[in-house]
Amino acid sequence: MRTAAIERNTKETQIRARLKIEGRGRYRISTGIRFLDHMLELFTKHGAFDLDLTAKGDLDVDQHHTVEDVGIVLGQCFSKALGDRKGINRAGYFILPMDETLAVVAVDLGGRPALVYRDLVKVRLVGDLQTELVEDFFGGFVNHAGANLHARVLYGRSNHHKIEAIFKCFARAMKYACSNDRRLREQLPSTKGLL
Repeated sequence: MRTAAIERNTKETQIRARLKIEGRGRYRISTGIRFLDHMLELFTKHGAFDLDLTAKGDLDVDQHHTVEDVGIVLGQCFSKALGDRKGINRAGYFILPMDETLAVVAVDLGGRPALVYRDLVKVRLVGDLQTELVEDFFGGFVNHAGANLHARVLYGRSNHHKIEAIFKCFARAMKYACSNDRRLREQLPSTKGLL
């Protein structure tokens, strides 16, 4: 089983996380930002991961440090759990309709961090989450997971649905990218021989 435990403590945040890639969609998540919790819960469920994550941050200052650092820790968990990445599919994508919204996410776990993010969200808050910080969450994730991630809402009306559709697509794309191909189990998924 591919698992990881990360503890990250700074003057701004204290985060503990445990991840199991071959999970059953079980979660215990508490970040102090309920909408972020909800997004991580559905990410875990739709990716069939197990995630236990607790974050305490300086929310009296702003949500930025907490949201970005949670992304960093999640990226570190995946990087550690994937190990040398031999035998993984490496890339995955998913397109999801959520009522009136359509989103697509594509991910490559090839070790080269990059992010292209377009969510079309037009409000400052969804629930209690500052929406501009979702991009910072994914920025933290890609830089520490060694992932190339493209996330885009093609169209939609509900800002809640736009963000939720991206997280559900992210989960499904990661589920496939992390999964193993038995035929390639001793090989790195690269013609370079190095990720």
